[in-house]
Amino acid sequence: MEKKRYLYKKQPLSQLVGKVKLWPSRSGVLHGVREVTYRETMLIITTHCGEQFAVNDSRNSRSGRWLRNRYAMKACPKCKIPEWKLKKYSSTVFR
Repeated sequence: MEKKRYLYKKQPLSQLVGKVKLWPSRSGVLHGVREVTYRETMLIITTHCGEQFAVNDSRNSRSGRWLRNRYAMKACPKCKIPEWKLKKYSSTVFR
C-alpha cells in the first residue's frame, strides 16, 4: 500500500505547481513542469514539451482547481511523464 501524501487545499498556485510539478492544460492534458519562474504576481511555467505559460498566482484559479480535483488525468505524450509520478499524484490528498 502506498503512503498518502497530504497537501494544503487552499494554497497559492505557485506552491501547488512547485510541489506537484504538473500543469493541466485546458484540453485536459497533464504536462510535466520543467521550470517555474516567479515575477511579482505572475508565474512563468515552462513544460518539458517546450510550451510556456504566463499565469496569475491565485488560490482560486482554474488550473489550481483542476489539480486539486484531478480533472485532467491524461498525460502529454511529448512530456513523457513517468508512471511513478502519476501514481504519486493520484495518491495525493488535498486537505
